[in-house]
Amino acid sequence: LALAGLCQQETLASDSPLAPKRPHFPARAKRVIFLCMRGGPSQMESFDYKPKLNADNLKPGRNGSSKLFGSQWKFGQYGESGAWVSELFPHLASQSDKLCVINSMHTDNNNHPQALEQMHTGSFQFVRPSIGSWVLYGLGSENSNLPGFISLNPLKALGGSRYYASAFLPAAYQATSVGEAGVNIKSAEIGNLTNPRLTSQGQRQQLDLLQSLNRKFTDEQPGNTRLEGMIESFELAFRMQDKLPEVMDISTETKSTLDAYGIGQGETDNFGRQCLLARRFAEAGVRFIEITDTDWDHHGFVSRLMPQAAKRVDQPAAALLSDLQSRGMLEETLVVWGGEFGRTPDDPTQDGRGHNHKGYTMWLAGGGVQGGLTWGATDEHGYEAIVDKVHLHDLHATILHAIGLDHERLTYRYAGRDFRLTDVHGHVVNGLFA
Repeated sequence: LALAGLCQQETLASDSPLAPKRPHFPARAKRVIFLCMRGGPSQMESFDYKPKLNADNLKPGRNGSSKLFGSQWKFGQYGESGAWVSELFPHLASQSDKLCVINSMHTDNNNHPQALEQMHTGSFQFVRPSIGSWVLYGLGSENSNLPGFISLNPLKALGGSRYYASAFLPAAYQATSVGEAGVNIKSAEIGNLTNPRLTSQGQRQQLDLLQSLNRKFTDEQPGNTRLEGMIESFELAFRMQDKLPEVMDISTETKSTLDAYGIGQGETDNFGRQCLLARRFAEAGVRFIEITDTDWDHHGFVSRLMPQAAKRVDQPAAALLSDLQSRGMLEETLVVWGGEFGRTPDDPTQDGRGHNHKGYTMWLAGGGVQGGLTWGATDEHGYEAIVDKVHLHDLHATILHAIGLDHERLTYRYAGRDFRLTDVHGHVVNGLFA
């Protein structure tokens, strides 16, 4: 039954599970870069201007023990679209005509582990494949010497391994993780890429022997996708020995490029390196790249922590958009920015914000979406989405649509039923596309 799922996507020219596959329809984008803001960025301090909230500062909130907490930072209108952006994001403000801002996001859970899992897999109740695994299963990889799905600085805690795992999809579709959240990516290493005892030819002979044994066991255990995944991963690891270090070596970049991403500039160095690596992996044909910034969970000290968080990502994210555009890659790359939920407009401490899964902000860029568009709205204080609401399932369906995949047709048969990223939910938000 598990093998039956592999037949639902048409492979172009190879038996490899990572071979390029035909999309369901002509795609707007070839790849996805997801900028994951772990912790839940505050929408009223970033891209959802709330003048009524600011005017009602210190008035009683919906929760009797809390008072409304207006934003401490000014908003301005930028670009030809006149999009509202907080002064905390000056670099992204300069890119506002590239951004498609969704101010009406909502999801089903306001606890970090569950909301993060649903953001990545579509479910917080069961172990399901990551969206990156679904994309790789649906389209395959454009580079046979690199993984098709890479997670840079992924979360390890809070069930993090589930966020980039393939679950019941074959193991070949899980992410290759590089680094760890909270640790500068410049110190990340990929273990066992070189063999101190064997030459490349010797490794090839050793691997051929091992693979012959693996294939023998596979023939004896039809349907064992873990064995098939191991065979593919061994071959990919052998090919990666030359290509992966080359792609991760940013020393070949110009000083102006490094400066644009904020590399070597303190707060922006780590996320800048991740953004630059994301561009390099995208350029090399990686299908889905996720990068992570942590510490957006501001229950207190918003006045100090929010500027720090914004500064870490603002310049690098803006540089990524500009760099992709200058290389003619932005229209074929869908960039997604956001966290697992947003924040509340009231707070008992008057310097913090609680979890809010009923209304929050994410933005898209490139990939055929309409730049300069602000979609949907929350109520005047920002408690919940009320206009053109976009559920997380809708966002997943829309991301798949951008890369040529119908979320209702992208299924995998497992344990006697067909599964999909959006389960039985989700609608493509066609109004987001240009």
